[in-house]
Amino acid sequence: MKKKFEVPPKDKRDWNTFTEQMGDVSPKNVDLVESNILLKEIPKLDLHGLSLEKAHEKTEKFIIESFNNKYKKVLIVTGKGKRSKAHENPYISEKLSILKYSVPDYIRNNKNLASKINKITDASLKDGGEGAIYIFFKNNKNL
Repeated sequence: MKKKFEVPPKDKRDWNTFTEQMGDVSPKNVDLVESNILLKEIPKLDLHGLSLEKAHEKTEKFIIESFNNKYKKVLIVTGKGKRSKAHENPYISEKLSILKYSVPDYIRNNKNLASKINKITDASLKDGGEGAIYIFFKNNKNL
């Protein structure tokens, strides 16, 4: 018959002290699943129906928050501008008043936003195609 091994009291104390300092430890697979969800999650901002000024205001706030939260990519839905009221006013350039064109230009011309952005591209069809854009951020080393 095998002799039962007894753990010395000092080793028990050391182990208890060590495990108390660790705090809550979640299983490795849970951490991996949660991090993968965060990597695949793309924050989205929908600007349909907003005025040019309000769209720019919301876009700036959204980009800064997303960058500070260390997202790598965001999606901004601007719409295609098919029902823009700019078509009715001959004194307003269609391309400058439609969110589809003005939002990316606003981002590129805003030094605070442009410094955070790596590139701006059209979204894939599943995310809105021509009526949406992806914004890819630079690495956020400030936080």
